Amino acid sequence: MESISKEDSSRKRTLFLGCFIALLTTAFGFITRVFLVDTWSEAFDLNPAEAGRLMGIGIWPFFVAIIFFSLLIDRIGYKLAMIFAFIGHMTWGVMGYLAYQYLQSGDIDTAYGLLYWGSLVFALGNGTVEAFINPVVATMFNREKTKWLNILHAAWPGGLVLAGIIFIGMGNVEWWIKIVITVVPAIMYFMILIRQEFPPNERVAAGVSYREMLQEFGIGGASLVAFLVVLQLNDFFGPGPDDYVMRYGFIAIGVLMVVAFGWYVRTLGRPILLFLCFIIMPLATTELGTDSWIQSIMHGIASDKGFDAGWVLIYTSAIMLVLRLFAGSVLHQVSPLALLVISSVLAIFGLYFLSISTGWYIFVAATLYGLGKTFFWPTTLGVVAEQTPRGGALTLNAVSGIGMLTVGMLGAPIIGAFQSNSQIEQLQASQELTLAAPKTLLTDGQVDLPLRDETIYSIIDFQTVDMEEFQGAVENTDNSQEINTLVADLKTKGTQRALAKVIIFPVIMLACYLILIFYFRTKGGYKPVVLEKN
Repeated sequence: MESISKEDSSRKRTLFLGCFIALLTTAFGFITRVFLVDTWSEAFDLNPAEAGRLMGIGIWPFFVAIIFFSLLIDRIGYKLAMIFAFIGHMTWGVMGYLAYQYLQSGDIDTAYGLLYWGSLVFALGNGTVEAFINPVVATMFNREKTKWLNILHAAWPGGLVLAGIIFIGMGNVEWWIKIVITVVPAIMYFMILIRQEFPPNERVAAGVSYREMLQEFGIGGASLVAFLVVLQLNDFFGPGPDDYVMRYGFIAIGVLMVVAFGWYVRTLGRPILLFLCFIIMPLATTELGTDSWIQSIMHGIASDKGFDAGWVLIYTSAIMLVLRLFAGSVLHQVSPLALLVISSVLAIFGLYFLSISTGWYIFVAATLYGLGKTFFWPTTLGVVAEQTPRGGALTLNAVSGIGMLTVGMLGAPIIGAFQSNSQIEQLQASQELTLAAPKTLLTDGQVDLPLRDETIYSIIDFQTVDMEEFQGAVENTDNSQEINTLVADLKTKGTQRALAKVIIFPVIMLACYLILIFYFRTKGGYKPVVLEKN
């Protein structure tokens, strides 16, 4: 019996290591894109919202893969999902390399297409990774799910730290090299996991049927997913304002999804799961949306002090790495929900101080933000796993997928729109610019900027400065260089101030977690639900 126990323990460690490296691979790819977004914006002439959309295509398809494989993974097996993820990561490396080569040859359209579609394939691979690693770890450690999911998700900040240090150390090498580095950990997790036997899912072992699993998600969850899918289809295919056939066709697809799912499950789903599905949307925007932009947002402020803005992301990721590895000790002191309340408060203060800090004080503010975001994602997944184990891989991964879809589809573009609006606010409020600007740009003693109205998904409205028209108005003035320098400084300040607008998301989360604490107190306290093997 002792030898069997040692063998089982060794198998668990090997499986966990492979899953850990698989998640680390997704972090490598994520930080690559964060570090390169400014380079791509310049190369392809993208405004902040367009750059946010390019970032988003590398995130939201995660949802498609994680939901698809969550529905099928009990039938096709975890290993096949792992192989699909590996193929996706390798394809991203190849397409990134080809995109660079086409850009160098002057074929900008082909280069951007390869980068765009390669980002989509990369996101599909990432979604497939989480489709198998989360239920595998939750099944292996079904008595301590929150603890081990936190430790597993230490791989995410671990990958950000490791890859970030490597990329900064590489300096200004060709950006295809930074993309191709992603395939190194991908090969590692493939070599570890291809030889392993994966355990049956906890739900399957307990004899919970496939239909019962879907009933945990219910019509409510399907409606939320359908709404997000319709928004994404409209953006992806881009029907014009008069193209009612395509627009209403996508709405019909969403309705059909809900009706078909509802006919099969015939229940609204678990209310607590639907509430957690809602919470993950502002949560993902607070953590991943901000991380997607942080290097770009802090670039101008950091450059003035002579350090790479990427160190801010690396520093906050290092905080996350250490704390997540010791999540067990933390969770012995406070309950998961109390920990999430504390995290929300720290994130609120951290984002606010990041929006106004300068110089090395940025790292003081980043400490608060890093402490705040550390436990958000894995602890919320732990609550889902502990409260809805009958949902198996679907409920656990659906919450994660909805979060990634939200940040890719809405979160990253919204923060990009925040930046554009904040830049305009700084420019319009500047008395110095008012005094320096030519009379052609003044109305009633105030700067009258040439603005363009923009929209995303017909629900996110923002404005951008028409810099071509602005430059035309100032190029013949005696102080044009002074004005351009001032405008650049004000736009940098406005970009940083946009972080103060992001605070709305952890505020929403804080209110939701307090509601959950009150709910569980009416039930006698927070207690994990454990399924016994049938």
